[in-house]
Amino acid sequence: MILKKKILSASRKSGFSLIEVLVGVALIGIAMLGLAQLFVYSVLSNARADDISNGVFLAQQEIDFLRNLTGPEISALAASSLDEQLDINNDGTLDYRRITQLQSSGPYWEVRVLVFSAEQIGVGKDILIQEPIKHHIKADVSTIIGR
Repeated sequence: MILKKKILSASRKSGFSLIEVLVGVALIGIAMLGLAQLFVYSVLSNARADDISNGVFLAQQEIDFLRNLTGPEISALAASSLDEQLDINNDGTLDYRRITQLQSSGPYWEVRVLVFSAEQIGVGKDILIQEPIKHHIKADVSTIIGR
């Protein structure tokens, strides 16, 4: 009789039922989906930050270029605003559009550099200058250069 009880208790091992396992797998799956969404969001956020960083660099590069010019050279450029299409990695694809505005104020020039993504190449320059936020501007840097 004691032997029968030991055999019966040995055959009934404790463990997880199929429902408990399925619930556990479902909970882990839901947690993984949340982590996957967070990963996608961080990748998109990093790409946006990279675009903004490149835009600010391109704007600052243009301002540094203008600061190295003489007064007459800046005056010659101030006659027309510069509108450039830039391929920053030399792969044959345009990456950014940079618009530079120069306005003379006596011995000073007011400089504004706007940098947009390549999607804005077909948009008119005046429209971009008037509504930069609507067209997803990457950088808008203004300064004063004196001679």
